Amino acid sequence: MTTRTELSSIQQNPTFVTFPAATILGYPRIGPRRELKKAVESFWAGRIDADQLEETAASLRKATRDRLVALGLSATDGAVPETFSYYDQVLDTAVTVGAVPPRFATADGDLDLAGYFRAARGEGDDAPLEMTKWFDTNYHYLVPEIGPSTAFRLASDRVVRQLTEALADGVTTRPVLVGPVTFLLLSKAADDAPAGFEPLSRLADLLPVYVELLRALAAAGATWVQLDEPGLVTDTIDVPLGDVLTAVTKAYTVLSTDLARPERPAILLAAPFGDLQEALPVVAGTDVEALAIDLVKGSAPTSPVRGLETKTLVAGVVDGHNIWRADLSARLEVLEALEGLGAGAVAVGTSTSLQHVPHDVADEPTLDPTLATWLAFADQKVTEVVTLAEGLREGREAVHTELLAASEAAASRATAAGVAVAAVRERTAALTEGDFHRGPAQERRDAQQERLNLPLLPSTTIGSFPQTVEIRKARAAHAKGELSLEAYEDAMRAEIQQVVELQERIGIDVLVHGEAERNDMVQYFAELLDGFAVTQNGWVQSYGSRCTRPSILWGDVSRPAPMTVRWTEYTQSLTSKPVKGMLTGPVTIMAWSFVRDDIPLGETANQIGLALRDEIADLEAAGIAIIQVDEPALRELLPLRRADQPAYLDWSVGSFTLSTAGVRPDTQIHTHLCYSEFGEVIGAIDALDADVTSIEAARSRMEILPDLQASGFSRGVGPGVYDIHSPRVPSQEEVTELLELAVKSVDPALLWVNPDCGLKTRGYAETTPSLEHLVGAALAVRNQLG
Repeated sequence: MTTRTELSSIQQNPTFVTFPAATILGYPRIGPRRELKKAVESFWAGRIDADQLEETAASLRKATRDRLVALGLSATDGAVPETFSYYDQVLDTAVTVGAVPPRFATADGDLDLAGYFRAARGEGDDAPLEMTKWFDTNYHYLVPEIGPSTAFRLASDRVVRQLTEALADGVTTRPVLVGPVTFLLLSKAADDAPAGFEPLSRLADLLPVYVELLRALAAAGATWVQLDEPGLVTDTIDVPLGDVLTAVTKAYTVLSTDLARPERPAILLAAPFGDLQEALPVVAGTDVEALAIDLVKGSAPTSPVRGLETKTLVAGVVDGHNIWRADLSARLEVLEALEGLGAGAVAVGTSTSLQHVPHDVADEPTLDPTLATWLAFADQKVTEVVTLAEGLREGREAVHTELLAASEAAASRATAAGVAVAAVRERTAALTEGDFHRGPAQERRDAQQERLNLPLLPSTTIGSFPQTVEIRKARAAHAKGELSLEAYEDAMRAEIQQVVELQERIGIDVLVHGEAERNDMVQYFAELLDGFAVTQNGWVQSYGSRCTRPSILWGDVSRPAPMTVRWTEYTQSLTSKPVKGMLTGPVTIMAWSFVRDDIPLGETANQIGLALRDEIADLEAAGIAIIQVDEPALRELLPLRRADQPAYLDWSVGSFTLSTAGVRPDTQIHTHLCYSEFGEVIGAIDALDADVTSIEAARSRMEILPDLQASGFSRGVGPGVYDIHSPRVPSQEEVTELLELAVKSVDPALLWVNPDCGLKTRGYAETTPSLEHLVGAALAVRNQLG
């Protein structure tokens, strides 16, 4: 065991670089009132120019720096991270190293702000970069396209300019970049790359650009730089572990050994979202000066690790991914134990960037005051980090008041009414195997076709239609008491009628009501289910300018009354075509909420599953023949280690089938999945036992289809043929081409035609022609098939 005297000796070594005692790995960048979202969308709409957007961004960065220093982070030693991004940190890194496809650049090869956003959103015939989930979070990153001819170069000095801006403001920030190994692991092979090409094979060509950037940052005054390498905590990326570890050694030999200080800043290598496992000794053996590990989802080493004696171990003991107040006494015990591992020093940090949580609990005037004492948003988490650092440095007595307050909040939460409800627990305990299964799929298919009589390649949409300014104004006026409930509901019924008329005019086969009355696909249900709370200003970034307000699942869940039946019944009364009942599935409700951490996730999932089962029974009794239970987040919560995945898939799939297994054979169950790579969960998708599954596929140009074909998937499937995350209007020829690709891999008798996702974020100017092209393509391919 290393004593405090020995630690002091290590830290006095002239080669040891002191890291700040308290830090975070990142901070929300959208602004407390979504100021960045509003400015970016104003730029897209032409209401402001690039200079005005840059001014707003600079003011947000300054406000963040000022806030973090006021909360207790040091201003002078790199404790404050610089994690600003206009859209996505992976896209930022791609832009920095010149790895953006030429189709987005200007004539001289540069990439201005407009080009940056073209890469994210597409324009005209130029499809955007593919988008997928960032590890096991609800954040989405843009996937770089790397090929043998990708010409890496230091193409942007924005990160250097932002450092200079901070230094001029009196704050020595810590620039944050995606590390080179993770950047290449998360990239995809460019379309012109040969078969079998691995982007990681370009590491030697990429590293000189990182070297050049590190030198530029050092010259500008950076003392520390953070390189994020979450790719090291997962074994689900399709690259052999040995190749990954070899790449780590190679990369950080070049960046931390061959490039010595003071030519570069000191390096903090951060590994959030899980346990480094086999990568820990490899990373510890490099010459980086500090290592940040996740001690919420990961675990601390149980014995000294060679190489840590020259480094600061930044212990991620404060959860950056959820909003529950930390048990400070227990977290301090973890920190105290780390001091015996022989690290050069121990600092306190967050497990991940705080971009995944809202800004400030104090900015939630409508939350129950008792519930608020159980919570910690980004600002409270910074305070927790600072408190723990003081307790580690000065001893427990120095933070006795804070430790006591945290313990009292935990005790209050454990005994509060609604946290454990006997009737709910008894119902889940009484479940049997038969509650999770339906009858044979072919029997259901025959009964459904007889009832529905749908054509070959039936067309539908995923659920939501554009949330217009008028809808939002009506909702806001009702919330303020300026519009009566009767008038509000009349406005929503009028909107539903317009959506039905539009779908019938276009010729869509299976209709939806458009979800005008829903503020969000999770929050809507959270407001109607017991056991949830919602926030007023608890925004987090989902992707780009898209922000959500995750609900807070704090207690046992039950359904006090029907939630969707009257809206769906009304819609069905307007048309002779089938209308889908629309629900959000248990896994997605959990994934897009901040979920309680005091009972197993599977138990909470079954509680939600039973609430949805009751809703589905009421929809079926009302005569609704098709019911869709969306699970876009099924892949999102998949553990990052393969050994942990079977247990997750067991309870997640089970909660879905629990919700749907009570229906008659002639009631058709749909589900929808998006935002993720689904190849590795094909078996789980099949086990959902849905009659029809729609899957995001347009942006990846049907990459999912070979996996479907190889798996023998024999249920109805709708691979998306219209990318709704881009403002582009796909031509009918483009949609037809995608549909023709689908027909080659999927039995046409099982194939559905639909967009990638819901249309809530789009406008009618692009939605209407896109759906017209979708239906036209379906008719064209239907005619080809005779």
